Amino acid sequence: MSTRSRAQNFPLQLIDLVLIELSNWRWSWRSILVVGACVPLFGMIGLSIYARDLGPDALHIIFSGSLVMSMMLGNLGNIQSHVVFMRFQGTLEYFATLPVHKHTLMLAIIIAFFLLSLPALLTLLVVGSALLRISLAPHPLLLLVMPLCVLPMSAIGALIGVSVGSSQQGGSLSVLTAFLFGGLGPVLFPAERLPEVLRLIGLINPAARAASALRQTLIGPLDQQIALDLAILFGFTLCVFYVVGKKLDWRASHSLR
Repeated sequence: MSTRSRAQNFPLQLIDLVLIELSNWRWSWRSILVVGACVPLFGMIGLSIYARDLGPDALHIIFSGSLVMSMMLGNLGNIQSHVVFMRFQGTLEYFATLPVHKHTLMLAIIIAFFLLSLPALLTLLVVGSALLRISLAPHPLLLLVMPLCVLPMSAIGALIGVSVGSSQQGGSLSVLTAFLFGGLGPVLFPAERLPEVLRLIGLINPAARAASALRQTLIGPLDQQIALDLAILFGFTLCVFYVVGKKLDWRASHSLR
């Protein structure tokens, strides 16, 4: 297949792969809703009890941080387990025999799980803002921010999936990674309440940058920091995707590289 033909078929290939992934996981939306909405919601309520005396800014941080945790717990863990399953069940070997680029497959997996996680994210958004009495003022840039917030977490899940030696290792590592990113920087806690070293790490932590971008586009105000937030999210995603492509075993002699 020529390079030109591949380029012409890329949108169709991506749509087909997304539909395949959605059909494989259509039965799991209940568990995704529970993990992605209920667990972060309970955490949000618990943290807000102790943060009400700190002012509205602290509640805004807890709210946006809980949304990020929903993205991490849902997308990171599910993508990790799915990629591990595909590795050990021979599904990746099957896709390697098709004229499909490995990055196209990974992108389709990420899009599919993002779509599956949207009900949980929207539930947490509506219920959480009502419980914390937060007035939302969505900015149109939110349509760009939400996918960019999901991409780094999903890419990390894919990286764990192509790296671990078993599903048990992958599950433990994905949970540890999610909570590690959630604690490095002002994700769930105000920056002034954190040690200096955590504040410095938060400057490059994609979870902290995602929380900052969500706060600005959901609650406001929008300032110049949004450009740096989006740049770090996009750059981090590209770096992780590059490593995933290098580590992914795509051995069929007629597959695309």
